[in-house]
Amino acid sequence: MNYALLLSGGIGTRIGAELPKQYMKAGGHMMVSYALMPLLKCSYIDKVYIICENVWKEEILSDVRALGLDEAKMVSFALPGENRQLSVVSGMEAILKDNVDFGSDDTILVHDGARPFLTVEMLNDCYNALPGHDGVMPVIPMKDTVYESADGKSVSKLLERQKIFAGQAPELFNLKKYYDANMALMPDKINEVNGATEPAIMHGMDIAMIPGDENNYKITSKEDLSEFIRIKEGE
Repeated sequence: MNYALLLSGGIGTRIGAELPKQYMKAGGHMMVSYALMPLLKCSYIDKVYIICENVWKEEILSDVRALGLDEAKMVSFALPGENRQLSVVSGMEAILKDNVDFGSDDTILVHDGARPFLTVEMLNDCYNALPGHDGVMPVIPMKDTVYESADGKSVSKLLERQKIFAGQAPELFNLKKYYDANMALMPDKINEVNGATEPAIMHGMDIAMIPGDENNYKITSKEDLSEFIRIKEGE
């Protein structure tokens, strides 16, 4: 079984808006709905769990229906955790509660409600790259020269740019191995996790890299939000 988690519990503090960014509308629909659309359309994905506060459930369902999407894959909602990774854990716990146990071939795909430009093609690429690995992550090569600073004030050394990559969502994992990787960090170390793939790497999982998509960016700034609105209003 291939499960997908859509994380939509953030509050968007960096943008400074009263409304969480993933629930802002452009082109008549919420940002989170655009992120959800390819998950519902992807033939590899069997079930989608949405991580959000209860107050947003009906609005998400309503928007999905307005887009004419098949909501049959949207099997459940789960409450967000105190941070992003604990929200991922919350989603996996919801899956475990519904299914008693994880099969050895079950997978979990993690995506952000604030990445509204995901494509079905990218999802297909993730699943096609998974055989022989424990997980898959799309990455973008670094274009700029990259430096390390020990104190944040002066340059310590030059890093090898060809070995540096920026990770993107969606991130795809063998569900049982990934769940075990997260449980190994509970209850305290998981609070230090900065990205969904980090627990997998710490647990020794083999994560393949595939080419990412620069258009699949996360909305993190006012400029990003303005561009999202411009694109969706123009479609």
